[in-house]
Amino acid sequence: MSRKRLVIAGGSGFIGRALSGDFSALGFDVVVLTRSPRQRRDGAMEMEWDGVRPGVWTALLDGADAVINLAGKNINCPHTPENLRAIMASRVDSVRAIALAIGQAKAPPGVWVQASAAGFYGDTGDAVCDENAPVGSDTLANVCRQWEAAFTAAKVPQTRKVALRIGFVLGRDGGALPVLSKLARWFLGGPASSGRQYVSWIHLADLAAMFVAAVRDEKLAGTFNAVGLQPVTNAEFMRELRRVLHRPWSPPAPELAVKLGAWLMRSEASLALGGQRCVPKRFLASGFQFQFAGLPTALNDLCSSVGADVRL
Repeated sequence: MSRKRLVIAGGSGFIGRALSGDFSALGFDVVVLTRSPRQRRDGAMEMEWDGVRPGVWTALLDGADAVINLAGKNINCPHTPENLRAIMASRVDSVRAIALAIGQAKAPPGVWVQASAAGFYGDTGDAVCDENAPVGSDTLANVCRQWEAAFTAAKVPQTRKVALRIGFVLGRDGGALPVLSKLARWFLGGPASSGRQYVSWIHLADLAAMFVAAVRDEKLAGTFNAVGLQPVTNAEFMRELRRVLHRPWSPPAPELAVKLGAWLMRSEASLALGGQRCVPKRFLASGFQFQFAGLPTALNDLCSSVGADVRL
């Protein structure tokens, strides 16, 4: 029996590496599209693309079983007009490029799984957001709206389409957890500002399992919240992080201090000061089983490894 082929656009980051390993273990030949190809130890092949124009890579989608698009400039940067334009363009352009490649394929992929973000809902306060909640009004919500609109507009009638609105991903070697763990170990692990903003977290292993389900379960189509079962406030998140790292209470960081810290770290304060309270309603309805249902078990699993691996 021939092996299946999976193409992951923008798959060189920590989510892409996790997906590459999981899908390889399931018998897929994985091809990663990236701007800077390199040799990999996990068996995946990398091929160059610019995320905008067709190229040699387009032939890889012809006969592929699935394509996953994770491409997009990291939002963990100052949200200057220039960076916001790049954040938007990198997402919308990559969707359009993949749509064009699928349209040219004689044997289109069976499924296209497209990353989006929980930021689609904006800063929602205490309101609970399932997949039917409206789009937000802030800058990142507008990015997500146009990102998803490009995906919806893609004319790929033979390809099943799934969009995942990804929450705050917790992983050992990427995302925000290593940075937050370092702050907590330095006794700077208090809540950001009021701490009432919600964190819709998800363990990387559960997120990878959602991508696997989206590819393998032909009944799944449309938009899904890719978040964990129990969103928590920023204050609750930081308290649990301090617990697992054996650190005492820390005072809140005032909004001005959060903004100063973001400026020093070349980040964006609104990422810490806002949040969403999302629930994975459609995944639960599909019968999806979470490995990490609660934040304590997720952080217990991750933080000992974080501390051991990177000496935070």
